[in-house]
Amino acid sequence: MTTVIKVENLGKKYTLRHQSGQQSYVALRDVLADGVKNTARRFTSLFSQSLVPSSQSPTSEDFWALKDVSFEVKQGDRIGIIGRNGAGKSTLLKILSRITEPTTGSIRIKGRVASLLEVGTGFHPELTGRENIYLNGAILGMHRAEIKKKFDEIVDFAEIERFLDTPVKRYSSGMYVRLAFAVAAHLEPEILVVDEVLAVGDAQFQKKCLGKMEDVSATQGRTILFVSHNMAVIQSLCSRGVLLDYGKKIYDNGVNDVVTGYMETVRNHSVISMVDRSDRRGNKKLIFNKFEMRDCSGKKINSLGVGDAVDLVLSYQSYDNSNLRNVHVAIGVHGKFDENLFHLSTSVQNANFECIPPSGDIVCRISKMTLQPGQYGINVFSTVDGDIADWIQNAASILVEASDFYGTGKLPPADQGPYIMEHVWRVI
Repeated sequence: MTTVIKVENLGKKYTLRHQSGQQSYVALRDVLADGVKNTARRFTSLFSQSLVPSSQSPTSEDFWALKDVSFEVKQGDRIGIIGRNGAGKSTLLKILSRITEPTTGSIRIKGRVASLLEVGTGFHPELTGRENIYLNGAILGMHRAEIKKKFDEIVDFAEIERFLDTPVKRYSSGMYVRLAFAVAAHLEPEILVVDEVLAVGDAQFQKKCLGKMEDVSATQGRTILFVSHNMAVIQSLCSRGVLLDYGKKIYDNGVNDVVTGYMETVRNHSVISMVDRSDRRGNKKLIFNKFEMRDCSGKKINSLGVGDAVDLVLSYQSYDNSNLRNVHVAIGVHGKFDENLFHLSTSVQNANFECIPPSGDIVCRISKMTLQPGQYGINVFSTVDGDIADWIQNAASILVEASDFYGTGKLPPADQGPYIMEHVWRVI
């Protein structure tokens, strides 16, 4: 098999700059004053060699999104790039798509690359869907006659014929993704790079896209690089996986082995205290610092039985010790392959908190746990005044143990689904 991508010792470094303190309010005079100060510093640095270089400044640090990553991709490979948020997956795809330049290392690519990384990537918002199809084809190096030959297939696949002559700035995110994937999949690139942007589309269209990727790889020998947090999808589409963690390659093997390795890193990471988690997202106006389960009497528990009631308790702290307003909280529960199982949210019950104290516990009661016995991961999420405050994936885990749910000493086989349902049989 021909090698179409060769990555050697790849690294990407970013410089992160930090403010020396929190500012709740910035006036125009502050902006103007900072501008004058910065200009003065630049002017002074031309005449002084004694100033500390910015790379050594206490207000900046180097962050390696990728470091020493090496692998090869053969023609026709379907490779799943997996890892937790912040592992470097999207950075890798942007470098492979020539959107971002690497800091160290080299990449050799043989063939045309079509990328679907973010909603609207490669589209001109003022142009119509029809015009953007021809524009994307031209970017891929195709002649107008080649694009015209594929035009009807693209439109049929995207299912946007009614809006073909509408500027794409008026498209919904789902319509964007439909057209973008249709263009990328049908204009015959040798390498197709797809980030988890497909999650924007509906389930039926996602299935259609996965089928198309499998088809073009098997019948036309195209190479697929695919990023997703859905391990079941990764396993169904890909034959090989590459696992990234903290910007480094951890595993490169058969997809099942790599998914197993990924789940091990997730379990290990969830042991880290929530206070110490460095991969959280948000403005940190509210920070979750502990998760625990309690029974109905308020006693802390490490596991619960099928059918039990349980309180999921999130301890929190505000960053400036002030009351928090318009707080929304959500807990997402997922299975061993990162598949979403259910979502608990204050917003769906109109239970958002208008004003809460600077610290305390937020409690969500599940009146009857209906998951099969097993260990499940949780994601935690909050907003304050409409802005994301804290968001931690795989923040902790919950353990559900077998119990006599039906009073018969029996439970359904675990491979028949994740849920235990109350039900009654009768003949009428």
